[in-house]
Amino acid sequence: MDAQWDLSVRDRNGQLALVIEVKGKTNVSPEWAARLRRNILAHGTFPKAPYLLMVFPDKFYLWAGAEIHLDQSEPDYIIDARPILQPYFEQAGVRGDRISGQSLVLIVESWLGEIIYSKKSFETLNDSQHWLIKSGLYAALAGGKFEHEAVA
Repeated sequence: MDAQWDLSVRDRNGQLALVIEVKGKTNVSPEWAARLRRNILAHGTFPKAPYLLMVFPDKFYLWAGAEIHLDQSEPDYIIDARPILQPYFEQAGVRGDRISGQSLVLIVESWLGEIIYSKKSFETLNDSQHWLIKSGLYAALAGGKFEHEAVA
């Protein structure tokens, strides 16, 4: 059986658009995230997608492009995750620096679900999420579905 990402999203045409690795660790440098990405991809058992998002309670690291290369390049986007995730942490009654990886996966799935299934236009995104538009990720995700939905 192939290894799997923590989450993955297919676009509206059924093509794998985004793979996500979620870790409960905080204060992760871009260099550390790049090494982790390189190590994961070096095994060759994880499906590849145009976008790779590494999620930590305080940072998101996004690699965007037609192919995910094996080099140790730093992310294309470094995002402060706190303004995005804090409302979810508050709703769940948890702190970002004390959240388990599994709980963080559920929170990220909730956040992405709002993007994937939203009937609102991208203009309604707050300033902390404009990177979604700039990177093209918002357009890639809109109308898509989580990988596990297709498998179920």
